[in-house]
Amino acid sequence: MIRHALRTASVFAVGLAASLAAVTAAPQARAPLGINTGRITINGTSNIHEYTASTTTVRVTRAQMATSVPGPAFWDAILKPGALEAFEIAIPATTLHSPKDGLDKNMYKALKTDEHADITFRLVRVEPRAGAGALRAIGVLKIAGVEREVPLDITTERKDATLTVRGEVQLLMTDFGIAPPKAMLGMLKTDPKVKVTFETVLAVPLT
Repeated sequence: MIRHALRTASVFAVGLAASLAAVTAAPQARAPLGINTGRITINGTSNIHEYTASTTTVRVTRAQMATSVPGPAFWDAILKPGALEAFEIAIPATTLHSPKDGLDKNMYKALKTDEHADITFRLVRVEPRAGAGALRAIGVLKIAGVEREVPLDITTERKDATLTVRGEVQLLMTDFGIAPPKAMLGMLKTDPKVKVTFETVLAVPLT
C-alpha cells in the first residue's frame, strides 16, 4: 500500500507540473507532455456580490524530471518514486481577468503587480490522501512578494491516453499581506477568503 501511494504521488507530481504549466512547456523539462486544456481560477465574495478571475497563462520556470521516456512507456516510467525531481511555475498576475467591470484594476493593485509581477508556486513534496486518485501537494506559494507553504488537495483521473488533474486550495489574502480590495467609497468590501482551483487534461507525451 505504501509503495502504491508513493507511485501514485509520482504520477500526480508530473501531472501537477504540467497542469499548472497550462499552456507552455518548459525547455528544462526532460520529457515532453501534451496538454489538451488548462485553467486556473480564483473565486471570492464581497458584501455585494461574488466574483471570479481566471487565466490560462502560466510559465514553467523549473521542471526537472529524473527520467526521459517518450511515448506510452512514459506513464510507466513516472510510476517510479522520485520521477519528478523539482518544478516551479510562475503566473503573470496581470493575466488574471474577471468578467466584472472594474475588478481587474482593483485586483492588480491589491496584488501589487507593479512590484511583484508574478505569482509563483514551488513544489516541496506530495502526500497520499484517502480516496481514489486523491493526493495532496505541499508547496511554497508566493503572492505579492510574500511566501507561504500551502497544501493543494488534488484528484487525478486516467482515461485512455489522457490524465485529468483537478485541485483547489483555500487562501486568506491577509496571509500574504494583501488588504482585501474596497470600492464605491468603501461600500463594497471584499471577503479576505478566496478559493483557487485548477483543472487540466494531459495527453500521453509525444514521441
